[in-house]
Amino acid sequence: MPLYEHIFLSRQDVSAQQVEDLTKTYTDLLAENGGKVAKSEYWGVKSLSYRINKNRKAHYTLLNIEAPANAVAEMERQMRINEDVLRFMTIRVDEHEEAPSVMMQKRDRDDRPGGDRPRGPRRF
Repeated sequence: MPLYEHIFLSRQDVSAQQVEDLTKTYTDLLAENGGKVAKSEYWGVKSLSYRINKNRKAHYTLLNIEAPANAVAEMERQMRINEDVLRFMTIRVDEHEEAPSVMMQKRDRDDRPGGDRPRGPRRF
């Protein structure tokens, strides 16, 4: 069965619970059509690069999907109808990453190379 990574953006004025309900709705839709969601990650509210339908921020959600193409097409059709979904993108991949996505990995300044040494004097 083909593997997909699917990301969708939902409006900023819906609650996190409503985003979870949307995710569950689409997961159930895929299950009805013979697919399954291997991993689901909620990335939170992030700023958009440009305004989409008068929204400056959106809830980001990632789904790793294992489903036939017609199930993914039906899910995308349902997303086009839903007013709470601003954008979505589905990409076919060869394999899913088991580790958390890059967006979920917390990067601290101390993890960067040279983060523990002082910067030195300032020059004017």
